[in-house]
Amino acid sequence: MLKRIDPADVTLGMFIHKLEGNWFSHPFWRARFLLTDPRRLARLHASRVPGVIIDTDRGLDLAVPEAAPPPAPAQRAPAAPVRQRLPDPPAPPPPPLAMPSPVARTLHAASGDTVRAFGRASAAADRGLKVVADVFLQLRLGKGIAAASVTPVIDSIMASMQSNPFAFNGLMRFRRDSEAVYRHALATSALMIALGRSLGLPPLDLHAAGLAGLLLDAGISLLPVGDDDTPFDPARLPTEVWHSHVGLGEDFIRRSRLSDAIARACLEHHERIDGTGWPNRTGGTELSRLGRMAAICDAYDWLVSPANGRDGLDPAAALRAMRDDLGAFDPDMLDAFAATLGIWPIGSLVSLRSGRLAVVIDQNRDALDRPLIAVFYAPASGQPIDDVWIDLNTCYGADAIAGPVTIDTLPPSQHAAATAALEAVIAQVAGTPTKKPARPRKSKARAA
Repeated sequence: MLKRIDPADVTLGMFIHKLEGNWFSHPFWRARFLLTDPRRLARLHASRVPGVIIDTDRGLDLAVPEAAPPPAPAQRAPAAPVRQRLPDPPAPPPPPLAMPSPVARTLHAASGDTVRAFGRASAAADRGLKVVADVFLQLRLGKGIAAASVTPVIDSIMASMQSNPFAFNGLMRFRRDSEAVYRHALATSALMIALGRSLGLPPLDLHAAGLAGLLLDAGISLLPVGDDDTPFDPARLPTEVWHSHVGLGEDFIRRSRLSDAIARACLEHHERIDGTGWPNRTGGTELSRLGRMAAICDAYDWLVSPANGRDGLDPAAALRAMRDDLGAFDPDMLDAFAATLGIWPIGSLVSLRSGRLAVVIDQNRDALDRPLIAVFYAPASGQPIDDVWIDLNTCYGADAIAGPVTIDTLPPSQHAAATAALEAVIAQVAGTPTKKPARPRKSKARAA
């Protein structure tokens, strides 16, 4: 039921249906929301909103004060003076309306929207891996590519990003079974598209950004890395050989008659804003827009991706490392990139206030600091946790993110169990079911 109340009577737990008055007179860009944040309540009380419409079916109702007892009938004063009677103590005020007990929105599976978004992203990634592998093979054979051969990949990534801008990047963060260079190409393409959307690029430029991300490291296929099965590791190459991949990639893109903007992005994606990058020590405003975007997206994905025996950084830790590398990236673009990924990007491992460990699996667009998480491990008991998914935006503060965490911070005896529990959750959300981690069992003596 809708009810109009005075702003001063609004309390936590009420569902705000409408804020009356001019849009500029209140501090909220959303008109309908469940009020659970004391800071929001304080801003509402301090605003110039003339009235508030609440929905009592979706939140708390206004506290109704108890009716005052009827006044006692008047009595005549006694003829003779009597001992004066002390007044009765005032009745205690009615207790304040209690908030509902904090109960987290705990699910037994990821939401349908999340599963469908990851399904679309997975289909786009599978198609993309085949196309990228073919492109790199054609490059190694000395052939150019036609834009039409990779356009469907960019279109499918853009469609996936349109339905859920976080799912594709999260999926590529979760996938560990694809050849590193191909996976990196797809992930960087998706990151370029996501950043381009945040920067408001028009459709043609957005498409070019995705294609540039896909081909940034095309020149790697022409490096003398050998034909054995040794994983590709740039650190094993002489510096001048590794640096040559950007020129080789630029030449390949120009021979394929792709745009100059895409070729420049390939050439510039290892340059720095302060002019100390390579291969040409170009910096500042001399760098193209796609080149500055490519430097951010390429560096981020390499940081979060496990390779050659090293673990990838947590997404939040990777962003912190990039911010600390002063002079490397366009600061305004890096801020836009961080906002694009969210405060806790998909794939981030977090410690909860309850002491449990969780992984971020989806974002709440209206509350990037309160994502959807999957709880997977309890360090206190050393037990994996199955099928506990919490929407931190609707859990009334029953649990919250305490900070980033890594499995390495656990006792060594718990590493295997925590890793298995995490992989089970990732496989479930990415649509590749696997066996759930076995729980430790107490040994039982065999019957004689």
